[in-house]
Amino acid sequence: MAISISVVLLLSVLAVIFLRNGGLKVSHALVCLLLGFYLAGTNIAPTIHSGLTATADIVGSLRP
Repeated sequence: MAISISVVLLLSVLAVIFLRNGGLKVSHALVCLLLGFYLAGTNIAPTIHSGLTATADIVGSLRP
């Protein structure tokens, strides 16, 4: 749960930064938001979740 909240927070911050810099238009952000909601309701959602969890585990295990 903590990882998904962190990812949502990070992506939200990036979206706000892109919107303020003019690199992301509101219509593009809405399309990405809708795509995320539709992907969450499909059969590929568990695969995406597993991939993100595995990536977070790999990044978390790295030591500088």
